[in-house]
Amino acid sequence: MKLAIKTCTLDMPYTDMLDFCVEQGVSAVEIGTGNWSGAPHIDLDEMVSSETARQQWHDEMRRRNIELCALNCSGNPLTYKKEWDVTEKTFRLAEKLGVKKIVMMSGLPAGCPGDKTPVWVTTSWPPETQDILDYQWNEIAIPKWRELVRMAEDCGIERIALENHAMQLVYNPETLLRLREAVGPMVGMNLDPSHLFWMGGDPIEAARVLGEVGAIYHIHGKDSRPERRMCGPNGMLDTKPIDQFRRRAWNYVAVGAGHGVQWWQEFFSVVRMSGYDDVVSLEMEDLTLPMLEGHLSSLQTLKGALVI
Repeated sequence: MKLAIKTCTLDMPYTDMLDFCVEQGVSAVEIGTGNWSGAPHIDLDEMVSSETARQQWHDEMRRRNIELCALNCSGNPLTYKKEWDVTEKTFRLAEKLGVKKIVMMSGLPAGCPGDKTPVWVTTSWPPETQDILDYQWNEIAIPKWRELVRMAEDCGIERIALENHAMQLVYNPETLLRLREAVGPMVGMNLDPSHLFWMGGDPIEAARVLGEVGAIYHIHGKDSRPERRMCGPNGMLDTKPIDQFRRRAWNYVAVGAGHGVQWWQEFFSVVRMSGYDDVVSLEMEDLTLPMLEGHLSSLQTLKGALVI
């Protein structure tokens, strides 16, 4: 495996970001193209329309021997047309750049016909939850994902890695495998430990389950931590914004500030045993640290765990 960075949180110009990667021994980048990313290092419309712009942009990577390992268009294409449009443009750009892997999220439909607001069902009661889920899966998600898979195939994409994120229809291995059974092996998981931690899951066990069917397509190196005295009385479900980190039951933290090098070493060992031999892409969202310090701290932990 090799180390990459999801560059959206590196607050620096494109070429400076690439130079930072070279200085840190990072050999690949995952570029956000829009939707929930501010896309600081790419102009999606220009890149789709201009061969000259694509060539100049990609040449900056190539001259530094940095691989473009994936494009990331995480958003909710199942509910919002503008996010479907960004997803479609990202697929088209991948074809033009020769990128074979897209990282994104599954999206989340509304709860019934006529509703416009996505609904995340996390319990089986009251009983109307089952009607919501049936509508979301069978009327919206599966038909639309079959269309997305066909679109990806037409663009030469080989893998779509869905992040196991909250407020998504796919948020764990079980839901990923349900969608995969319906639409085929184009979809696999972007296994992000940080989300499973606060949802009460075990990323190492998730890797074993996904590895049995070859469904680990990408990994985000991202950490989270339960906060003592906050999660104890209230549990881990928390709707306070992430910038209110002093009051939250859990927070995203620099890699190593929630789970140390030994945990990450075991995780990567099991991931290898499960058949994954691709990039680990750092995603740094610790708001308690300056941007650069958070990336450097996280990279140190990941390098130690990956034995780079």
